[in-house]
Amino acid sequence: MAKLLLIAATLFVVSVPLNFLWEVAQMPLYVEEGDLLEFAAHCVVPSLGDGLIVLIIFGVGVIVLGQTDWFSQPGLGGYALMIFTGFAIALTIEWGAVYVLDRWSYTARMPRLPGLGVGLSPVLQMLILPPVIFKFSTWWLDRKQRD
Repeated sequence: MAKLLLIAATLFVVSVPLNFLWEVAQMPLYVEEGDLLEFAAHCVVPSLGDGLIVLIIFGVGVIVLGQTDWFSQPGLGGYALMIFTGFAIALTIEWGAVYVLDRWSYTARMPRLPGLGVGLSPVLQMLILPPVIFKFSTWWLDRKQRD
């Protein structure tokens, strides 16, 4: 149990700053009011949510692949799981937030997935960052174990 908590904490700590940088970078693609500092402050909460999404991807991997360290050498199945789960979660959240809950909206600059109207940037975020986060977390955990 302690190992599982250490992995989850590491994933979250690695995930939040990387997702924060992505959130700030994509802010011009969303309709927002205020200055850059307000934009950056607004990105903190979504970054925490993105950290939870990475934990969900991790949890799905633990359930489906049956190993707590599945992400350290994910192989084809692990990468497929990351991509499929990240895509499904991002698509669901974006579609629901934009078209059901009206939580945010896109500027004309946001590229969208054809037929779905969902922003490409947040979907790519959950396709690109989780493998990077898992790789960096593996390095960090291995380093901690050696120390």
